[in-house]
Amino acid sequence: MLAVSHALGPLFLLILTGTLLRRLRFPDEQFWHGAERFIYFLLFPAMLISTLATADFGRVAFTGMVGLLAGLLLVLAAVLWLARNRLGLDMSSFTSVFQGALRFNTYVGLAGAAALYGDAGITAAAVAIAVMVPLVNILCVLMFVGVDGGGQSGLWNAIKALAKNPLLLGCVAGIGLNVTGIGLPGWSRDTLSLAGQAALPLGLIAVGVALQLKALRGTGRAFWQACAIKFAALPMLALLVGWLTGLGEIELGVVVLFTALPTATSSYILARQMGGNAPLMAAIITGQTLLAMAILPVWMSLLAWLRP
Repeated sequence: MLAVSHALGPLFLLILTGTLLRRLRFPDEQFWHGAERFIYFLLFPAMLISTLATADFGRVAFTGMVGLLAGLLLVLAAVLWLARNRLGLDMSSFTSVFQGALRFNTYVGLAGAAALYGDAGITAAAVAIAVMVPLVNILCVLMFVGVDGGGQSGLWNAIKALAKNPLLLGCVAGIGLNVTGIGLPGWSRDTLSLAGQAALPLGLIAVGVALQLKALRGTGRAFWQACAIKFAALPMLALLVGWLTGLGEIELGVVVLFTALPTATSSYILARQMGGNAPLMAAIITGQTLLAMAILPVWMSLLAWLRP
């Protein structure tokens, strides 16, 4: 538990630093809006390309890991959809619970994988992101279309947005450079590596800046439903299935980590655009991020205890 806390603690301190900077209004809101775009469109893709283009894919068995993550997300989406009328929520609140259960924060996931498993963890996490980003986005938009929150045009717009998603494009480019044997010639390797080194710390601070503490006032049933799925049901199922199927240490660690990640801040944007409950979504994003600071170390310590 202590070793896991030492690995994840600095990540959470950076998130809290971002929250403090937001309260101090330093530098200012406009700065952080631009910084978030800079991280998302430049630094993060640079890190993904640098990692995947030079990775030794033989170090990690990806098939079982990716298959388990994709299977869990598909099953969870189906179960939530079938149970939507039994949760006691209006459809607007249901959409926020759905996103809160399925979406994951890529910044926290990659930083956590790096802290716990080093370069092999980053590679495994990057491959997981390449599969999960399109799957989660499509499932969430299909859900909105199903509850008549965005119409059929919403799905087409989401597919077009995915085609331009910088994280997905970075993963595809990195994997392509690797499998073709091109790699990163000349100065490109060190340049992308240097740019990528800034992605995780700045990304974690940006996560903290995006939190809306006022949104936590008056949270109710829907908030706790999303948290129960995210921090209890889903990682428990991932740990059980992964352990029974004999996943390796890194693969199982990344699966458990990614299933217990707080939901992505982009969930709030989608909730506003497609008629969801945006205030509830803001509460889920903020609450899950704060709760993850206490719960993630517990799950990763349990995993370490099961696989000494």
